Amino acid sequence: MFSRAFRLAAIAASFTAATIGVAQADEAGVRKAVEGFIGSPAVESVTKTPYGGLYEIVLKSGELVYTDEKASFLIDGRIIDTKTRRDVTQARMTQLSAIDFSTLPLDHAIKQVRGSGKRVLVSFEDPNCGYCKRLGKELTQLKDVTIYTFLYPILSPDSTEKSRDIWCAKDKAKTWSDWILDAKVPAAANCDSSVVDRNIALGQKLKINGTPTLFLADGRRLGGYMPAAELEQALAEVSK
Repeated sequence: MFSRAFRLAAIAASFTAATIGVAQADEAGVRKAVEGFIGSPAVESVTKTPYGGLYEIVLKSGELVYTDEKASFLIDGRIIDTKTRRDVTQARMTQLSAIDFSTLPLDHAIKQVRGSGKRVLVSFEDPNCGYCKRLGKELTQLKDVTIYTFLYPILSPDSTEKSRDIWCAKDKAKTWSDWILDAKVPAAANCDSSVVDRNIALGQKLKINGTPTLFLADGRRLGGYMPAAELEQALAEVSK
């Protein structure tokens, strides 16, 4: 006969398996209901949260919303943990939007080294993006940093033309800086500029929907324009 301890262990294992099965069934049901409401297979993942029976819904667009087990509502907002004062939604979005930095083809980017260059920052930028021009002025204030700029023309055909001319310039870094900082239009140039097309494909894969978009060496994404002081703080956090 089996021992009492063995029987209890078996019961516990069965209960755990059943609980996991129910959770998975619930998540599958939530996915089906949400996609039925949206009208397309738009859900990337469904995860039950420890907050009020809410389910986290990550959409393939990168958006994050919440619902209940019956998908009777959708909440587009933030969960703040009142005990820790932690913005749970922001922390989760930071996690979801992070990338594997080592997979970036840095040879497809314009490289600028300042000082020791020991810190690394990557940006995806459209040459006609106003916030990219503002960012450019902030980046000049950073020291001991290597900046990789991926030309990512998504605003207009002129953006694509300028990107190709900049990439084909003899001195890419200077031509980019002359344009982004001083509005000196890059001279027309011809070369194999297919890297620009590959950058667009890469940006779409990484779900980059606007410029500038920045990445730190630890894979964290920093969306949008940031002043130099905030960039310094973010870079310092990577170094810790």
